[in-house]
Amino acid sequence: MLRVENLHVYYGGIQALKGISFEVPEGRIVTLIGANGAGKSTTLRTISGVVKPREGRIQLSGTDITGLPSYSIVGMGIAMVPEGRKVFANLTVLENLLVGGHIRDLSDVERDMDWIYELFPVLKERASQSAGTLSGGEQQMLAVGRALMSKPKLLLMDEPSLGLAPYLVKEVFKTIQYLRTEGTTILLVEQNARAALRIADYGYILETGDIVLSGTGEELMHDDEVRKAYLGVD
Repeated sequence: MLRVENLHVYYGGIQALKGISFEVPEGRIVTLIGANGAGKSTTLRTISGVVKPREGRIQLSGTDITGLPSYSIVGMGIAMVPEGRKVFANLTVLENLLVGGHIRDLSDVERDMDWIYELFPVLKERASQSAGTLSGGEQQMLAVGRALMSKPKLLLMDEPSLGLAPYLVKEVFKTIQYLRTEGTTILLVEQNARAALRIADYGYILETGDIVLSGTGEELMHDDEVRKAYLGVD
């Protein structure tokens, strides 16, 4: 579904991505693993159109989307759950969800709203509550729900477990697995390498803007270097 080829991204004179290439097959979970500053979030921001690459190409289902504005990319089927959730704090839960579905027909939005409420019942209970008053876990559910309201082919998730209690982290990853069974393709950036690799079909290891290793989730879980660097195993 997604093909990234030779992607180079700079912030001023600093090169953040150094010609990375990877693929995300349809219906799969692919994860990007790496330390802070490795280029994981930059990769997602570039795919979603927030950051413009200096070189390289990004294709969605065979269509070149390189350099398109973010609103066009959302309309083509890519949605993002940003790091830190970034819900619209002064809007209600319902209004946040409606923002996520603004590119679609109202009848379709209303039908999918029911699905989001089934997926996250607490959001239905909090529908008229300001998003800024929700707990961290509830805001993460809202961020995911808001992204799903655009009916994406590809869901980009940037550190979805960040700052959550351990029991909520488990719920987040169960939700990601469920979304895959519903047909959503997912590109996951996650500091919790163990949890990410456990559910991923395939993974890539990023170090200072380069992909240095790739393999199935299981292969990377058992790679000695990955275990030492990211899983805390000697």
